Amino acid sequence: MRSGKPGSVPYQGLTVALSIETTEWEAAGLGDVSAMARGVFAAAARRVGLPEDLRSEIAVTLADDATVRGVNAEWRGKDRATNILSFPMADLAPGDRPGPLCGDLLLAFQTVRREARTEGKSLADHFRHLLVHGFLHLMGFDHIDEAEAEAFRTLTANASKIPQSRL
Repeated sequence: MRSGKPGSVPYQGLTVALSIETTEWEAAGLGDVSAMARGVFAAAARRVGLPEDLRSEIAVTLADDATVRGVNAEWRGKDRATNILSFPMADLAPGDRPGPLCGDLLLAFQTVRREARTEGKSLADHFRHLLVHGFLHLMGFDHIDEAEAEAFRTLTANASKIPQSRL
């Protein structure tokens, strides 16, 4: 969906506020995580049909399992770590345009690394997959029933397959 000024960079207004809360993320060798996240979010926004002149910020916090476990227990009543938690700023329906503050994503390093190893993926590939997953939740997509779950899996798989060089 093309909109905006000629020559403008698509999804330039989609920004990332990154907070790295544990040195394990810094030592993981993922490179410029903020740029990676912005590229992943732009690709996912394109896949779900959001306009290219979208202006919204997503906060991404890279934490450890203990932090995510505490937040998961407090906000979801589940006393365990999980790979990613999504906290949208608004209750969007799929296809709705988010406001200037989209929401927050919180990722747990040890869980993400363990899942990547178990699934035979690189940490970077699994991280990108989870960023897409979290982005879709912020945009109102879910996977509660089987039809929603299938659509969610398709969107996640398609958006996370975009070559790193295109991000």
